[in-house]
Amino acid sequence: MSTTTTKAPAQKPAPKKSEGFKGIKNAFIIILICILLAEIIFYTVFGNGSNFQGGDSDNEPVNLLGTVFKGGFVVPIIQGLLFTVIAITIERWLALKTAFGKESLDKFTEKIRKAMANNDIPAALKACDAQKGSAANIVRAALERYETEEADASRTKAQKLEAIKTALDDATAIEMPTLQMNLPILGVLTSLGVLTGLFGTVLGMIKSFSSISGEGGGDSSALSTGISEALINTASGILTSALALIFYNYYTNKIDKLTYSLDEVGFMIVQNYAKTH
Repeated sequence: MSTTTTKAPAQKPAPKKSEGFKGIKNAFIIILICILLAEIIFYTVFGNGSNFQGGDSDNEPVNLLGTVFKGGFVVPIIQGLLFTVIAITIERWLALKTAFGKESLDKFTEKIRKAMANNDIPAALKACDAQKGSAANIVRAALERYETEEADASRTKAQKLEAIKTALDDATAIEMPTLQMNLPILGVLTSLGVLTGLFGTVLGMIKSFSSISGEGGGDSSALSTGISEALINTASGILTSALALIFYNYYTNKIDKLTYSLDEVGFMIVQNYAKTH
């Protein structure tokens, strides 16, 4: 019994958890702050009197900032969505950088492959400790179960292989939600940006047509304001959706690459145990 007691700490060190930024769980706070920031910028910067003739925002704009302000109340909403896209993009970049670890995923996978080819589990665990991150945590869980099953003589080979697979799946199930966190919001913003922009465009066109019908020939000032509102909202909505779509696909592809690499490493570990035991 004394042998078992002293052996456990040496053979079963505590798993190395990923260090660094893990992500922001409450995305509502991000959205709220971004919309509030957009409102402040809209009325203090774009609505500044220096951007309009006579220093009055009711007059014609003299530069692009004033033209954007003429886009109406929908513009700061779209800008808030745009800031949300930027904030989540940065948040996901930091979180995935932590998840992938210190070295590139290809180098880490190659280290594990070489260690398993030499049946050197301590070297593979050392590589996980050096790599850190979610990927290393998942691989470490499988390797530790590998060592546990290797020392257990009471189970069949099939049971041990299944236990290693289960350890890998369980670790993946724990880590993957962290990687995918907040990505659904980017997915929603790919459509919401365009729809919000379209809403602002329709309001601007209504204002333009109202000025035409109400004054016979139309009030040129009201007409230009309505057209500006329509075009500014269209451009803002398209920009928001385009950025959300680009980064959503980019991060989804990175996570798919990580998943593929983990599947490859997991298969490698299971196959190594099947061949050597």
